Order: sequence, then C-alpha cells, then structure tokens
Amino acid sequence: MNERRQTNRVQDDGRGTSEVVVVTGASAGVGRAIAREFARHGAAIGLLARGNDGLAGATDDVERLGGRALAIRTDTADDRQVEEAAERVERELGPIDIWINNAMVSVLSPALQMTPADYRRVTEVTYLGYVYGTLAALRRMVPRDRGVVVQIGSALGYRSIPLQSAYCAAKHAVHGFTESLRSELIHDGSRVHLTSVQLPAVNTPQFSWIKTRMPRHPQPVPPIYQPEVIARAVYWVAHHRRRDFSVGFPTVKAIVGNKFIPGWLDHYLAAIGYESQQTHEPVDPGRPDNLYTPLPGDYGARGVFSHRAQNFSVQAWLNRYRTWLALGGLGVAAWWWQGWAGLNTSPPMRASRSSFPRRSFDVPVRR
Repeated sequence: MNERRQTNRVQDDGRGTSEVVVVTGASAGVGRAIAREFARHGAAIGLLARGNDGLAGATDDVERLGGRALAIRTDTADDRQVEEAAERVERELGPIDIWINNAMVSVLSPALQMTPADYRRVTEVTYLGYVYGTLAALRRMVPRDRGVVVQIGSALGYRSIPLQSAYCAAKHAVHGFTESLRSELIHDGSRVHLTSVQLPAVNTPQFSWIKTRMPRHPQPVPPIYQPEVIARAVYWVAHHRRRDFSVGFPTVKAIVGNKFIPGWLDHYLAAIGYESQQTHEPVDPGRPDNLYTPLPGDYGARGVFSHRAQNFSVQAWLNRYRTWLALGGLGVAAWWWQGWAGLNTSPPMRASRSSFPRRSFDVPVRR
C-alpha cells in the first residue's frame, strides 16, 4: 500500500534519539506552525529563517512543547548559507530525517508594474530556495538511502491568479522541479521519499508584510484556513508515503478546475481576483515589507484574519483516511450487492402436491 508509514531513524536503529527535522521559513506563519507540531512529537528541529526575533520565538515554542531547537539565521536564496545550515544541523543535532521547504516571499502587484528585481528576489527565495534546500538534504539522505523531503506547495502552483505572477511562477517551477527529481530518485532505486503538500489560503502574517502596490490591505482569498491545519497535514504526510497531498476543498477545486475549464477560470479570476485579494482597509503609507530584509518583531504563526479562518479541514481528513474510507465503501457496496443479488437469484418456489386441495374423487369415502 503506498500510504504505509515511513520508518524513521528512531525505529531503524533503536538508539532512542528523536528524529531530526529542518524547517525553512520557520520564524512565522506555516513554518512556525510546522515547527510547533513536530516539537509536540519530541523532534529535534533545525529552524532556518532570516529574522532573529522570529527565530527566538520559534526556539521558545519548540522547547516549551518538548522538542529541541537549533536556530540558524539563513537566507535560503543563498545556496552557501543553506549548505552551511545543513552541515551545522547534522553536526549538532544528528543526521537529518526530514527536510521541509517552506520559505517564501511574494509581491502583490500587476505584472506591468513589477521590476526585474522583484521577479529575481521572489524566484530566488520561493523557487531556488527550495532547490537549494532539497539538494542540501539529498546530498546527505541519498548516501544513507533514507529520509523525506517535503515541499510546501500551493494551489497557485497549478492555477495562477492575477497580481501574484512572480509567486505563482515560482510555485509552478517548484512543482516541475519536484516531479523531475522524483523520477530521478525512482530511476536510481533510492528509498528517499519526495512529497508535496498543496495549500489553500492560510491565515499567516505574510499579508501584513508582503510588498504590495495595491491601494488596500492584502488578504488571503477566502475561504481561509489556520496554519495549524496545514501543520497537522505536513506532519502526517512526512510519515506516510504520499506522492502529493492537497489541503482544503478550494485547493482541489483549483487543481481539478484548471484541468477542465482553464479558459473560463481566466475570465472568472479577471472578474474577482483583484477584489478577493484585498480588504476594504487602505494600505498605510510607507508600509514596510520583508522582501529583502526581515521585519523586526515576533509575528508568530497566525495572521490578522483568525476571525474568518477555519480550524479544521474536512477534505484533509478525508484525504488522510481515503484508503480506509475506500475499503469501507467497497465493503458496504459488496454487502449491498450480495444482498440484492441474493434476492433476485433465489429459485422460484415449487408447488408440492400437498399444496393443492384434493379433488373430490381423491378423498376416500367412509361409509
């Protein structure tokens, strides 16, 4: 079964050591929530991010929840920093079991107002950062023939939306890179597992610091999910052999819809894509952004849209247990079919001689 549980270092060698996990973009948002989730299970976590304040907060979270933390200030757009971070994690925490690529930046802007520098920066972090992280992990995992790399993807890696051309292009690139690399690992007979988690709109702090050229405050396109929903899914996927895992019905609709009605979606998103990505509040003049440098302060995992965000995804639950649900459905269908077929194939009743009344001349006459 392709969903069997991954074996990690704790189970393989019996040393009793916790699994070693690396999370990029761990200082805030989805990365912060993922670090907390793994900490609850006692993991030793390498926290990679640019901001000192966020890294300090993430370190406190991990240690408070029962994990071990190693905070490393890293800009994932720099391959040398990523490689040095991987070396330090293995030196101080042990061999890396799971590497999670999550760091991202974006710009909310019409494409014609974007600058070459904007595109370059988003591509270097949101695409090349994943490439550098994946290769750093594989250089260590492939010789050991074990390990898991998780790519935090997006529905926007399948269906682009207006105003985020750089981010959507980077997520498409991650998808293409991952599929190509996966085939290479299969060709080589490697047991290293490469998987992706496709996200819906999530309530993270990025909408308070994303660079924007729009007049009103950015927002995730509703419906919105809390980052803890994503973190639970990522933890589960990291320990099961799933090729790809989508979170939320909106993600599924975007991926499937783009396969069948891409032209209609072009016009639909042209009509609603601008308004759905902005609130009614104007953007503060001179608002700072984190495109090139991190903002001071610890922003945590959640953004400012908690009052509109969902804490649970029915679709993710169904996706997680789809094999058992399918087997249960087949069992019910087989039971029903057997009962229905039995009713329609029963042999007809045969009338016995005694079932008919006797004729008068068959009845003996007593005198």
